Amino acid sequence: MAAALVEVTVSAAFDSGNIEVLRCERPHDIDLAIRRDAHSDFYQWFHFRLSGTKGQACTLRITNCAGSAYPGGWPGYRAVVSTDRQTWKRTDTTYADGILTIDVTPSADSIWIAYFAPYSMERHHDLIARLGHAPGVSTRVLGRTLDGQDLDVVEMGDGPLHVWLYARQHPGESMAEWWMEGALDRLIESDDAVAIGLRSRARLHLIPNMNPDGSRRGHLRTNAAGTNLNREWAGPSLDRSPEVVHTLAAMDATGVDFAMDVHGDESLPHNFIAGFEGIPNITERQLTLLGEYKNILARISPDFQTRVGYPPSAPGKANLTMSTNQLANRFGCLAMTLEMPFKDAAENPDPVAGWSPERSAQLGRDCLAALLEVIDRLR
Repeated sequence: MAAALVEVTVSAAFDSGNIEVLRCERPHDIDLAIRRDAHSDFYQWFHFRLSGTKGQACTLRITNCAGSAYPGGWPGYRAVVSTDRQTWKRTDTTYADGILTIDVTPSADSIWIAYFAPYSMERHHDLIARLGHAPGVSTRVLGRTLDGQDLDVVEMGDGPLHVWLYARQHPGESMAEWWMEGALDRLIESDDAVAIGLRSRARLHLIPNMNPDGSRRGHLRTNAAGTNLNREWAGPSLDRSPEVVHTLAAMDATGVDFAMDVHGDESLPHNFIAGFEGIPNITERQLTLLGEYKNILARISPDFQTRVGYPPSAPGKANLTMSTNQLANRFGCLAMTLEMPFKDAAENPDPVAGWSPERSAQLGRDCLAALLEVIDRLR
């Protein structure tokens, strides 16, 4: 009896899924396009499932990459693939003439392919549930998003300082929530000296995902309204950016002594920190602390460096709609933006996984160790 023909399919109708199928006739002839963020022209994040191609060499072409948000991010980039949605590895990927070509031979009936290892909203809820059982940890909802999702914050510690760590203003930067998971797992350890030191010196407020709507919808950079949250901090509104309204209100209620905004960068193959140079109210104390923190982190983490990053703003020219600039100016605190790569960290490359969830989580733990070394000088 002849074997039944297996249909080749590509789908993205799931949490954080994003792709449009242009042609899917044979495994070696699949044309795709990335869907734009709703009410926006931003696009770059993709996440989809390929089925019916076990053991077959597959060639997938994403055809609209030239018009993406950061076309400079495609050269040297390799997509991630997984057959169990737990372990993600890089696969052969090339970019030419605006087309990203992904080559893979699936070892299972279905394989998932993504821009970076996804961090689903289901995993987010599992994280919140798990942390809620940890001694000394509280979780609360700061407010609701436009799609009606909860904006979660995790809090712990009884010291006088207020530390705010927040991630995924840009939802496609999923490495940021992997970073958060690593940081949170360290902070709840009962016998970790760094965690004990931080909890005794500060009240820690961590928002693992500031953009649940964009995350679930498969957006790169915006929320349900098509708003870039990291351009809303000078005047957020409930109809465009309730996530920032609720977060900034909570920060105003506690004050901020240290803030880190966790992101990913599409183009640069490095981990680096962007500061607040150029804010109107800048002080030498803030600049000194920023330099100290970066140097300490570079000493602690072989994956972090200070040579390559964004050029600082000119005096008085900082964009106060961005959270790091707004918070440093508003509170006189030490604030910074951490950027991780979608590609690999050039200082410590991994040919199999590239920059990965595991390394993102480790950097989260290392950032806490660096914070402990400067925290006593924040006031």
